[in-house]
Amino acid sequence: MNGVRAVLLAGGRGERMGPLGVGRLKPLIPFGGTSRLIDFSLRNACDSGLDEVLLLSQYEERMLMDDLHRVWNRTPGFRVHFGPYDEAYRSVPPGTVPGALPERTWPAERGTADALISKERWVFGGAPRDVLVLHADHVYRFDYRDMLREHRASKAALTVAYQRIERRFVHLFGMVEFDDAGRLTAFVEKPADPTSDLVFAAFCLFDARILRRYLEQLAGTAWQHDISRDVIPAMLAGGELIRGHRVPGYWEDIGTVDRYHLAHRSLLRQPPSIPLADLPATVRPEVARRMVDEAPGIRRSLVPADLVNHGQITHSVVYPGARVGAGAVVHDSVLLPGAAVAAGARIDGAIVLEDGTVAQCAAGGDAVAEAHR
Repeated sequence: MNGVRAVLLAGGRGERMGPLGVGRLKPLIPFGGTSRLIDFSLRNACDSGLDEVLLLSQYEERMLMDDLHRVWNRTPGFRVHFGPYDEAYRSVPPGTVPGALPERTWPAERGTADALISKERWVFGGAPRDVLVLHADHVYRFDYRDMLREHRASKAALTVAYQRIERRFVHLFGMVEFDDAGRLTAFVEKPADPTSDLVFAAFCLFDARILRRYLEQLAGTAWQHDISRDVIPAMLAGGELIRGHRVPGYWEDIGTVDRYHLAHRSLLRQPPSIPLADLPATVRPEVARRMVDEAPGIRRSLVPADLVNHGQITHSVVYPGARVGAGAVVHDSVLLPGAAVAAGARIDGAIVLEDGTVAQCAAGGDAVAEAHR
């Protein structure tokens, strides 16, 4: 991974996540009973041999930097770099955070390409050969090294990761098409009438010099300040060599409550979408988790060692500190840290927020249970 500058786009407000996005940053939404959304791209980067990832955030940046510094910057041989604020974090003892810093470095309404421009000094400083662009709300496990080898061997200006999905969902993503030689021929962001079942998996490798040139060309034009809507189409129109790299296995863009719920369901399949051992352990890592197929009161559920259960839990993902009262029934649900289901309550297809309490039956099929702080 020598010569690679990895950057992590983590600026989303999470407005489509409903109550899950209220009062917290989208990248820090819990996932899988052990992790947060942002932990997957960071774990992939670390396991791929990268020693550093540059954070590009544009919403409540201070809160995100503080969290990542406490959780990730204790990892030997790996750290998250905070651009203009990195020295401030390096100057304080491990596990602590520095004094007053700005909440953010640029307006939250700007696009993903602005993240690259605003921290250009740290993105392109040291003349990296390639720029690996990652996102903070994608759930997948992937080693970026093979993708890098193919990218460099082909001398591509850009290599985009892609997956094949059901065509009815393509309108939610960037649609891609390739010729027989694997060269990108079409890229349409959220097409109204998809002509392909291949979608951009939203991480990619740029030739650093070419990326910088296109950012400079787009600056000052009537563009949308976005990598997918502006930079990639401009490179395609400019005749640059853009190739694809298929992402094997599971990959999910967690953009809505429904997709969040479905992604948790996929962990309970046989085999699971992501093995438990491959989930980053960042949410109370001192608490062990296990998949319980059949036990008193629990069936086919991912549960923590500190679970207090006096009811019935089936096909659910439960986080540390959760409590289920006598006679309660929890099915096809997600209980976030500290959630409580009162005695006799029944929930089906629900998500109970942190420290929320379900005191009575929630309507079956609701995406988010009524919870009281």
